[in-house]
Amino acid sequence: MEIRECMSKDVRMLGPDDTVQDAAKLMAECDTGVVPINDGERLVGMVTDRDLVVRALCEGKGGETPLRDVMSPEILYCFEDEDIKHVAKNMADVQVRRLPVMNRDKRLVGIVSVGDLARSQDTKTVGSAMCGISRPGGAHDQVAAH
Repeated sequence: MEIRECMSKDVRMLGPDDTVQDAAKLMAECDTGVVPINDGERLVGMVTDRDLVVRALCEGKGGETPLRDVMSPEILYCFEDEDIKHVAKNMADVQVRRLPVMNRDKRLVGIVSVGDLARSQDTKTVGSAMCGISRPGGAHDQVAAH
């Protein structure tokens, strides 16, 4: 099964000049914990609910803080035609719960989450991914000074 068969396709994005408050509102509206950040047609970062807490709230930054100041610029992604088992293994290896999904022209076409994997009904793949994602890891990117 390919990732395109289980990914979420209705993805809303913000730009690097949009604010922390914009991201929080969009996350609440869409019931999601991640927002891709694009600059024109190029994906330039990701903001998670954790980023909003650790990089904004904990550092005393207000709601008007631009997303460029709190986003993760290192973008891990997968391609829509990759096998679900391969992507699940990669998610486990790098300990992420969500990945942007790109087409081969490197345009964002969706997001795949652990929940999307679970709905694929491949319990062995999902179980392996969850074990890897949940294992204790080292320092996370969010705690490093930016």
